[in-house]
Amino acid sequence: MKTKSLLILVVLFYSVLQLDAQTFKAGAALRVITPENLIPISGGAGMPTMSVGKKGDLFVRALVMEKGETRIAIVGIDNLGWPAQLGDRSRELIKGIPHENILIGATHTHSAPEAYGFTDENGNTGADLEYLDWCVKQIADAVNEAVANLEPASLKTAVGEAKGEIAYNFYAPQLYDPRMGVIQTIATSGKNKGKTIATLVNYANHPEILGTRRQVISPDFCGPLYDRIESKTGGIAIYMNGALGGMITADNRRQEGNELSDYWDECVRIGNLMADEALRIIESAPVETNPQIFCTSKVIQFPIESKEMQHIFKNSPIIDGAGQNNDFSVISTRLNLLNIGDAQVITAPGEALPNIGYYLRRHMKTEKSFFFGLTHDSFGYLLVKEDFNSFKRYDYISRTSLGEMTGEIYVREAMKLIEESPAPVK
Repeated sequence: MKTKSLLILVVLFYSVLQLDAQTFKAGAALRVITPENLIPISGGAGMPTMSVGKKGDLFVRALVMEKGETRIAIVGIDNLGWPAQLGDRSRELIKGIPHENILIGATHTHSAPEAYGFTDENGNTGADLEYLDWCVKQIADAVNEAVANLEPASLKTAVGEAKGEIAYNFYAPQLYDPRMGVIQTIATSGKNKGKTIATLVNYANHPEILGTRRQVISPDFCGPLYDRIESKTGGIAIYMNGALGGMITADNRRQEGNELSDYWDECVRIGNLMADEALRIIESAPVETNPQIFCTSKVIQFPIESKEMQHIFKNSPIIDGAGQNNDFSVISTRLNLLNIGDAQVITAPGEALPNIGYYLRRHMKTEKSFFFGLTHDSFGYLLVKEDFNSFKRYDYISRTSLGEMTGEIYVREAMKLIEESPAPVK
């Protein structure tokens, strides 16, 4: 009798373990990465500008999700762009997640320390390499803590039109994607039951209200967005940018005359409005109690036709060695596709123009489509060959693109990922 009872207990124990292994879990963590000292900040290609002050903190914010054998990390970092070479150094320090399942995307604030190591004609760089080394460790620490924080969770996902004066296309005001995607995870057991773990906002918008002209280190509107969401729901807020190229920027056209409003109050107004719209969009979304997750990726190559971009990559102390040959005529990057419940995410290694974002989202296998721009790399603008050097207005974005075929290659490879991957399911 005792033997039979013991056998029943063993079976029950292993059944519980098996059930727990198939439970959707989520964990989140953050690190402040505001530099202690004033250092140069970057708003684009070229030598950075020396900062004279700070406004708001810069962050690394991580969300980790797990179901069965699959574990995924989504990391947002307050910076103009984050090279894969720095991301890979963090991945080496992260435990328990396959490197290809760790997505690191930049918010694209134009008021953060330079991370690409742009050099002048004499080979001098304004990048603070010691600061960047420290950030590499902070990313890993945040993800490792998020793993340690994993707990049973439910999921809510939603995509809807964000309303209000948030963003517009500086080149053609109405040509932008007004859709905002929101992913929210909620604890389902223990002392945290019912509490929000993380709220991720995906929306295309340049955080450049302050820019380098104010010479302050700042997350721009992302900081107020984080604060507003966390004050209302708890947990950790994360911002992942979208298809913002050409040029989707904050709608701060409200100062008298033609001059733009570029003060901190405008960062607060837009950040708060984005946060409120995100919470409105996610509020009525159905709860997925034990959703499925899926992650796949592929490494692709782009030819580097731009002499300016070749110079940047060849001379950067950070990107050094990333080229496939000595003349930096080709460079590699990774694309990811995620299924999170009934939502689907595709990544882009730069600033895709809105038409590219619309096209891919239209072909994704769900109405809940997400587009994570500036993820894994920030290779300038991604535009199709028909737009490349076609209009005077596109001179700058063509010059700071890898080349004429960048958008074509990206769309082709992203479509393959979409077509070859399973449809998302709850």
